[in-house]
Amino acid sequence: MLNADQIYKSYQRGGLFSKERKQVLTDVSFEVKGGECLGIIGESGSGKSTLGRLLIGIEKPDRGTVTLNEVDVSERHRRIGKISAVFQDYKSSINPFFTVEQAILEPLELQKISVDQKAIKVDGLLSEVGLPHTYKHKYPHELSGGEIQRVCIARAISTEPDCILFDEAISSLDVSVQLQVLNLLRKLKETHSMTYVFITHDIQAAAYICDRILIFRNGQVEEMVETESLKDVQSDYAKQLLRALITF
Repeated sequence: MLNADQIYKSYQRGGLFSKERKQVLTDVSFEVKGGECLGIIGESGSGKSTLGRLLIGIEKPDRGTVTLNEVDVSERHRRIGKISAVFQDYKSSINPFFTVEQAILEPLELQKISVDQKAIKVDGLLSEVGLPHTYKHKYPHELSGGEIQRVCIARAISTEPDCILFDEAISSLDVSVQLQVLNLLRKLKETHSMTYVFITHDIQAAAYICDRILIFRNGQVEEMVETESLKDVQSDYAKQLLRALITF
C-alpha cells in the first residue's frame, strides 16, 4: 500500500551560502498495510512531521522513495485524489474566504461533476462527519475548532482516497472533542476501507485508533510494534518514551 524505502532528508542550515546541512531523516523504511492505521509517535523534533510531508508528496526525499500502490507520491498528477491529509492547524487549513461548501469541493475541482452532483456530494459528506447540511453556507470564523476539523476531514475524504495522513490532527482540540473526532475517524475508516497514517505525540490516542505503532527517534525508526503489544516494546528508548508520554 504505502511504502517508504530508505528515506533520507536534510535541510540547509545557516545562511544563504552555507554548505552546512542538518540531517533530519536517515534510512527510514516501513510499509503501511492496506486498511490499517499506522501510528507514528516520537518526541518533538524527532522528524515526524517532516516524514509526514514526504509521505504525501509535499516534499521530496534527498534519497529513497515513497510509493502508494507502487506509484511514486512525488508524481503529483498521479497522486491527486489518492492521498489526503488533515493537519494540526485547522485555522490555516481552510481559506477564510471560502464557505464550507467551497472548502469541501476544492479537491474536486478537476473532476467533471455537475452542480447538482456537487450539492449532493457536499450534503453527504457533511452528514458523514456529523454536521448539518446548513453548515455548507457558513465560513470558518463561524465554526468551532472541532467543527472546522470535521470540515477538514470531510474535504480529505471527498476524493475517496486510498490513504489519509493525520498530522497531530486532534492535538489542538479540546479534550472533550478529541474523543468525538477519534470515534468519527474510526467509523469513516471502516465505512470507506481507507488506510490511515496517524502522527501524534498522544500515546493514548494512538493506542485507541491505531493497529500498529512506529516509534520514531532522531529521524530514524526505533521500533515497530502491534498496538496490543505496546507494553512489550524492546528498546530502552521506547520504554522511556512511553512512560514519559503516559505520565504527561
